[in-house]
Amino acid sequence: MVYQSEDTPLKPLKWYKALADKKERLESGVFLVEGERAVRQIADNNPDAITEVLSTGELPSFCRRYVYRHITAQQLRSITSATTPQGIIAVVRIPEDIYAENLPDNPGSKILLLEDVQDPGNAGSLIRTAVAFGFSGVIMSEKCADPLSPKTVQSTAGTILSLWIRRTNNYLDMASSLKAAEYSLIATDLKGAENPSFLPKSKRLILALGNEASGLSAGILDMADFRLKIPIKDKAESLNVAACGAICMYLTR
Repeated sequence: MVYQSEDTPLKPLKWYKALADKKERLESGVFLVEGERAVRQIADNNPDAITEVLSTGELPSFCRRYVYRHITAQQLRSITSATTPQGIIAVVRIPEDIYAENLPDNPGSKILLLEDVQDPGNAGSLIRTAVAFGFSGVIMSEKCADPLSPKTVQSTAGTILSLWIRRTNNYLDMASSLKAAEYSLIATDLKGAENPSFLPKSKRLILALGNEASGLSAGILDMADFRLKIPIKDKAESLNVAACGAICMYLTR
């Protein structure tokens, strides 16, 4: 087991707490992942991304390769914003291109586009669902919740590094570039078609979901090859965007 030594001075607890702020995360090049299941997910799939582990109890065996710091429950509560802290935190490197203006060289076959999805819980749940349904990446507008904010990361349940992410104001140009590369764009729209059997049978697709209150912009809707509406009973006015996204991702599998 590796511990921090005199050669590696302990960081003040306020340094970890400050990582809740985007500016501090970018300056430090790291963010926090909390909870044993989420940390295990990172350790199993992106082991080199973890730089340090903090724990209030016995360190799980899968973490014993990392620099380790034991902290008290009170110290953990001073770091995390979670109502019920889960006892273990990993310090994780920020992916280099997460705020880049360009797409990856190989974007993959299925891409989720989120336009102004502002609730961190919704954004994180959609990223997690995208991983579950085999999506390669997520494009997010700058008005979306930050993918590395504590609440978003918590909602991804450790899947935050399992696909590529681009959070950028250049999202419309990215969608246009993908369209030029023969990706079909499916947009959710309350005025869209209710029959998913008409969805484009494309091996390359973009699924676009919009803001919780206002939906997708005209810029995205005008690009769409198909506008999809999920029929619901009159007693419910609408679906949560995370629930809508899960249904749509299932339909496009």
